[in-house]
Amino acid sequence: MSGNPRDGISDSMPGGAWGTLPEGVELYHLRPDGGIELADRDGPRLLGPEREFLRFIDDGQFAHYLVGDATTSPEHPSNATVKLGVVGPRSAFTPHAHGGEHFVLSLGHAACGLYDADRDRVTDIALTPGTLIRIPEMMPHSFANRGTDPLTILAANTGYGIDHEDYAITAGEAERRAAGGIPAAGQVAVAAATDYRALAAALRDIERLQRDRGISTTTVRERLAARLRRVATALEVRR
Repeated sequence: MSGNPRDGISDSMPGGAWGTLPEGVELYHLRPDGGIELADRDGPRLLGPEREFLRFIDDGQFAHYLVGDATTSPEHPSNATVKLGVVGPRSAFTPHAHGGEHFVLSLGHAACGLYDADRDRVTDIALTPGTLIRIPEMMPHSFANRGTDPLTILAANTGYGIDHEDYAITAGEAERRAAGGIPAAGQVAVAAATDYRALAAALRDIERLQRDRGISTTTVRERLAARLRRVATALEVRR
């Protein structure tokens, strides 16, 4: 995003004018078009790649921390990290597994591909706005945006920030570790309990499914609901 950071944002945030906020209070407006507005005592602004965002696993995906930070780890704990993420239109993360359990709240139309070890298959779960999914630690998965607008998610991870080696273990990294790659500091607990060959194979299965099927699309009903949601937002938030 470029230009004036106030371009396209509301003059008053939901719940009242930003000028009335006490010092230290932050108000977020997660818009139905995927935009994120942040207001505090200094005024409102639109968050974007050049403003208070970090790279989120892949190029073109972004995160903004609410709790913890990118360096969170068992050695630098904050119990959990909570962050806003923005997933680009019609895009998906590289399949990966997290060292800690993972909660994701989708505020748009998403899909989560999960490897089911018991059934030895990939399960694709469609998510709609307001759906929260819990993913256990070290479960291979990927997250995709089925829509044509940026997708805002709220993601909480136990124990790891995105700078840690075990935050998102991809198939390539799992294969490196299976071949005898020496774990870095902080990887020992996960490494001791993980079959990296099996993990790599599961992640490759998700990759193949993504490649063969592509990213699923939204339905006619979902697209209609998205339009109605924008109308409702326009009625609720003064511009």
